[in-house]
Formats: sequence, C-alpha cells, structure tokens
Amino acid sequence: MRFPQTPSFSLAGRRALVTGGSKGLGFACAVALAQAGAEVWIAARNRDDLASAVELAAGEHLTLHPLALDITESQKVEETLRQLPVMDILVNSAGLARHQPFLEVSDANFDAVMALNVRATFFVSQQIARRMCEAGNGGSIIHLSSQMGHVGGPQRSVYCASKFALEGLTRTMALELGEAGIRVNTLCPTFIETELSRQSLSDPDFRRFVMSNIKLPRLGKVEDVMGPVVFLASDAAAMITGSALMVDGGWTAT
Repeated sequence: MRFPQTPSFSLAGRRALVTGGSKGLGFACAVALAQAGAEVWIAARNRDDLASAVELAAGEHLTLHPLALDITESQKVEETLRQLPVMDILVNSAGLARHQPFLEVSDANFDAVMALNVRATFFVSQQIARRMCEAGNGGSIIHLSSQMGHVGGPQRSVYCASKFALEGLTRTMALELGEAGIRVNTLCPTFIETELSRQSLSDPDFRRFVMSNIKLPRLGKVEDVMGPVVFLASDAAAMITGSALMVDGGWTAT
C-alpha cells in the first residue's frame, strides 16, 4: 500500500492576478494568495485605491503589484494583460450590484451589472486562459460568484442573473480548458460586510431576512473567503474543476 502525501497549499513560485483587488473581497483574496507565497497583481480602476491597498499590504511585509485597468474595456484588457507575465492563477473578484425591484430595473443598471459581472469577467478570463494554454503549465481560474448564483433574492433579479450566468460560464470553461490542465471554479459567499453590501445590510428588515437564512449565527467576514481561495488555487484542489464552493453559512442547504 502506498503512503498518501497531503498535497501542498503553498503557492510559492506562482503568479496571480486578482481583479477588483484593491478593496473588499478582492483585496482579502490578494492578501491570502500573497501570504501563501504567490506573486500577486491587483487590478482596479481607481489609482488611489490601488495605492492604498499596496501601502496597506506593504505594512504587513507583503508585496502587491498595482494594475490600473478598467476591465470593461476589452481592447485595453488585451493590450495590458499581454504585457504581464503568464499567470498561474486568476481570481475574478470585480463585481457590481444595483438592487431594484424587478419591475423597476432600468436599462442602464442592467447593462452596467452585466458589463462588469459577466462580459468583463468573460474576456479577462479568455485572455488569461489563452496565455495559460500557450505556456502549457495549466492553472486555476476562480470566479467570485455568490450564493445568489444558486438561489433567488428580493430586488436582486439582475445580480442573480449575472451570477447564474457566471456559474454556467464556469462549467463550460471547465469542460473546454480541462485538457490544458486549467481548473475553473466559483467561490460563492453569502452576505459579507463590505462596502458593496453595507447599504443593503443597514436596512433592519433586510438584515433580519439575511440572518434568518444564514444557518450559522453571524454574517460573513472577508476572512471567510481567504482560506477557500488559497485552497482552490493550490494543488490541494488539483482534481476540482467545474465546481462551486459554497461559503454561505448554510443558506443554500435548504
């Protein structure tokens, strides 16, 4: 009988790109990957936010490379990503939520959410995956989805539609890219207290609704995604692709 060896969670020697990496969940993911040994680039539109994130990480003796980029501009994305080294890991964390009742959703809000959550994620992934295929070393692509990619939610028709689309994209990418050794998965958090969710959670009725559905007795924290993102990026998840890792406190268990 062969003695089994626990796969490594180390990301030493690997390069990672995190979109939306200057704040919130994206920044937490970037920090986690860097702490696991990866060389990490963080992409965001706002140069001041990038500078603040880089400075904050440096204070903890971590290096994050800033990348000022609007990922909704496909041509700019292609030009910029071609100038970077080949990535081993991509975390698509950039996202947008504009919550309205279904009957009141505007064209502008629908287009804005879909442009970032689906279209931009699609084409960033395409560019990174092409480079991965050219290099022939495989890789891990992780989409920050949501529990709302698996269930519905009040006033979240567009957001849910975008995250359900992301789940479908993940499965197809996994099928097509598996032969190249590229794994594609989603990470699906519940409501986590970030700048993106703060306004919704400030409403007492909505907060009660959230807490009644999370089976663990608390809201999520950004730290709750840090272990899972390292896991999915590492050799410990070497046989996991086309899957959704729920970090939802049990919301979707019912």
